[in-house]
Amino acid sequence: MKKAVFFDIDGTLINMLAGQYTMRPAVRKAIGALREAGHHTFISSGRPYLYLDRDIIESQLFDGYVLMNGALVLLEGEVIHHQPLPKKTVADVVKLCEEHGVEYTLEGLRDIYLPKESPLSEAFTEAIRVPLSSFTRSFDVQAIDVYKMEFIAREDGAGGLFEKFIAYPGLTGVIDKYHAKNMEVYSDTETKATGILHALEALSIPVAESYAFGDGMNDLEMMETVGTGLAMGNAREAVKERATHIVPPVGEDGVATGIYEYILKE
Repeated sequence: MKKAVFFDIDGTLINMLAGQYTMRPAVRKAIGALREAGHHTFISSGRPYLYLDRDIIESQLFDGYVLMNGALVLLEGEVIHHQPLPKKTVADVVKLCEEHGVEYTLEGLRDIYLPKESPLSEAFTEAIRVPLSSFTRSFDVQAIDVYKMEFIAREDGAGGLFEKFIAYPGLTGVIDKYHAKNMEVYSDTETKATGILHALEALSIPVAESYAFGDGMNDLEMMETVGTGLAMGNAREAVKERATHIVPPVGEDGVATGIYEYILKE
């Protein structure tokens, strides 16, 4: 029976903290072996489409993408599910940001919206190797669909504003674990898990035949939803506790090990 395998990016396929921005050869080969065996492969990420590295998009190793924590699902280039945030909520949050000097980025289906005066955000996007030419710099917040929002402040927690964002009905989010000046906010009903379920339904693949590799807190739901969850050796403890198996860390080609030992071996 055909299987569907979902891969987180950061800390799973690559390791940006260690300067590894592309998939290692052993991982590429293993994912290629999955496809040669007739199985389906997906990226499952909090990133929007424009934040995907060309190495991933042009690799021809993935059938589709679960993006922005499940708010957008693509299969063979077609949108099979999308759920934007309420426009009033987005407008309210943007107003608060502008009043308090907090920079914001608004993520759409294929476009990312960034106000012209955003020096902190520009520096951040350069650090993650996303060219500024990718962004739409002039826009009407009332006229666009937004699926996820990211923020950068000059003080930890934006003076309490980040907590206010999380408290909005229908929203949830995460503050950067390394420093509290960055935050992302998204729907509290759309997760990687719900996105995976949409992909499985479109492919008529039962949940029992689904697998997921991940390491971060936004991977918890998919670990609990797929038939087999595979946590990286470098994963957060909460992720490991919910996984079916633990594979070696990203720097030791854990994805390749998991594919050969737990998917292709079956």
